[in-house]
Amino acid sequence: MKILRVDINDSSTILDLQTLSYRQEAEIYNDYTIPPLTQTLDEIKNDFNDNIILKAVIDDTIVGSVRAYVKDYTCYIGRLIVHPDHQNKSIGTGLMKKIEKYFTVQGIKTFELFTGEKSEKNLYLYRKLGYEIFKEEKMNDNVNIVSLHKILYKHNH
Repeated sequence: MKILRVDINDSSTILDLQTLSYRQEAEIYNDYTIPPLTQTLDEIKNDFNDNIILKAVIDDTIVGSVRAYVKDYTCYIGRLIVHPDHQNKSIGTGLMKKIEKYFTVQGIKTFELFTGEKSEKNLYLYRKLGYEIFKEEKMNDNVNIVSLHKILYKHNH
């Protein structure tokens, strides 16, 4: 497996993979209106303006992706996706470690991400990688969002 920066020409492949990957999440919550399922191709292309987007590639096929951006010394990680046929093979872990490494070099003090409270596989992965829950909020009647962070350096505001 190789982990590389996504090229804007990969946008439609990433969007298809995102739709496929998030269908499982939608089923858990019985909510097919979650943002990853409603994102358009233009919106993904727009993500290139302020996100670093990585892809996991096996035999010239994109099997996973993650994106992140920085604001106020915090790196916000989102849309970690792995093709259903390739899950539980450390691809998500590899993507997370690579995006963290990329931003650690840039002096990031905290990593932050979120997932749904019923997304047990996601919560397991994030906790294994050192993330802790610091906030929960209701998104709608079906979904509660759990925010997690990993603090690398304590900093004064």
